[in-house]
Amino acid sequence: MSARVVVAGSSNTDMILQTPQIPSLGETILGGQFSMAAGGKGANQAVAAARSGGKVTFLARVGDDLFGRQAIENFQQAHINVEHVIQDDGASTGVALIFVDEKGENCIGVAAGANGRLSPADIDQAHACIESADLLVLQLEIPLETVRRATKIAAAANVPVILNPAPAQVLDRDLLQNVSILTPNESEAELLTGIRVTHSSSAAQAAEMLQSRGVETVIVTMGAQGVLVASPQFSGWVPAFALDPVDTTAAGDVFNGALAVALSEGQPLATAVRFASAAAALSVTQLGAQPSAPLRQEIEDFLLQQ
Repeated sequence: MSARVVVAGSSNTDMILQTPQIPSLGETILGGQFSMAAGGKGANQAVAAARSGGKVTFLARVGDDLFGRQAIENFQQAHINVEHVIQDDGASTGVALIFVDEKGENCIGVAAGANGRLSPADIDQAHACIESADLLVLQLEIPLETVRRATKIAAAANVPVILNPAPAQVLDRDLLQNVSILTPNESEAELLTGIRVTHSSSAAQAAEMLQSRGVETVIVTMGAQGVLVASPQFSGWVPAFALDPVDTTAAGDVFNGALAVALSEGQPLATAVRFASAAAALSVTQLGAQPSAPLRQEIEDFLLQQ
């Protein structure tokens, strides 16, 4: 039986401009290439989980507009349950404007639109769905009170919660105590702890501090360096897979979606992190957020080659 993963979060339309370098303040750069792709951290994670082999339900709000209708079609094509994706006639679908340079690094601005209207009441409407899930995945591109409500429903039903604390913001102990697995990157870990995270030892320090606030497992993702895992089940360093990047936009989201599926299937934590790292590595070789999420067979084939 497929892992039942519920993702609550954002859905955006990404407008991507590839340029030789990311423009600095007041600078205009010519010669870029434009494309559009489905994005939003929540939607990226939902699609990544579905392509990784999970049975996924997505809780979100999109606008009652062209972008919103396209988003729902994309979710359905990925075999995601869209029963709780609400079309909001009072707000536009979220939009992200993304610059990608020739090294694959990016700079992003986001207009939240309907994402900012996903409410605790919307989560309550989906409470039965959360309670029957194997795992709940959340990020921070929706209101914090909505994230808080979802974690409380999951905790009461003993459903594990992965929280990807992005975009970074301060989180209180009451929220963190309902989180099973926290997955910050270096900058997010620094904002949450005040510890500058640059290598495995500083990542371990930050993880230990976050564990002291009630999170059982902390996974610090450090891009091409690798992943620091701190957990009662496994603590250690998982190296990244080296592939030439084209676009790193959704690598973290792909990691979280694949991780959710692997853990829901009962894979040991170290194995699940390696599976998620492989999915993330494959994603950076493709342009766009959701289009870059690899299929389960691609991930497994890649791992067999390593």
